[in-house]
Amino acid sequence: MKRPTTFDGLKEEYFKLLEPLFEPFSCRAGETVIQQGAQATYLYIILSGKAEVSYKPYDAPPITVSHVEEGGLFGWSAVVGSEKYTSSVRAIADLEAVRLYGNDLRKLCAEHPEAGRAILERLAASVSSRWHDAYEQVKSILGNGMKQ
Repeated sequence: MKRPTTFDGLKEEYFKLLEPLFEPFSCRAGETVIQQGAQATYLYIILSGKAEVSYKPYDAPPITVSHVEEGGLFGWSAVVGSEKYTSSVRAIADLEAVRLYGNDLRKLCAEHPEAGRAILERLAASVSSRWHDAYEQVKSILGNGMKQ
């Protein structure tokens, strides 16, 4: 399996803790990967392809929030412990990715705090361009969420 570019430069020992959590995922362009409001289970990291993240307000049509490409990720709700995904994601080019259970990642971070901090910082850097408080969420996960 191709190593996600998100983790370039991560200590090899940390990556070896994370790698067993990866599950391959692929889908064709046009397929919905995440439906807004569905149970937040997986974090996805794109190896190749492109996805569109959209948000559907209660009383308006969906709004495209961002496009995510190689090295990018989506499904952050599963990591921060949210019950439901807050947006939808659709593949707009054939997608190859890895996904991991948010619960498994939180468990890894609790059992290996130093590795967890480094991993979460890499993940936060991948979303920080479209999510201005990603680092604050990482601090919250490390400070509170890992106790769950």
